[in-house]
Amino acid sequence: MSRVDSYKDGWLSHRKALQALIETLENKNLSFKPWDNAMSLSELVLHISSSTSMFVRTVNEGIFTPPNEGKTPETVEELKQMVQSDTDKTLTYLESITEEQLNQLVQFSGMKMTGLAMLETAKDHEIHHKGQLFTYARLIGVEELPFFVIRG
Repeated sequence: MSRVDSYKDGWLSHRKALQALIETLENKNLSFKPWDNAMSLSELVLHISSSTSMFVRTVNEGIFTPPNEGKTPETVEELKQMVQSDTDKTLTYLESITEEQLNQLVQFSGMKMTGLAMLETAKDHEIHHKGQLFTYARLIGVEELPFFVIRG
């Protein structure tokens, strides 16, 4: 198994858990913020999905590639579609990354790291914010949450 395929499998286990978490939400939950200056629940979900795509595109293109600005979803169904679209795009970019790109240095946020290190940073970022979303879900009353990873 290539390093990209191994990475993709690990990342997808977290993305599937994010998608399962979205299934527990109701439309009325999308604007929930635990404090005034927090991202709303839907903003945090989209931050996760668009940021991972940004990190992967940056490795793929060799230079920082900012995330695409999207619209704010009005329904959980719309949010699910937006995350699925980001997931599909991210997979397409991942599948085109070469071993050379994994080894090349990429500059991001004042740091230089290999492409592989940037991909690991992307996964860590997704895991961090997914943990926040699990807390949001508890605060809005979701009692049954998915496991934090979903394999297969």
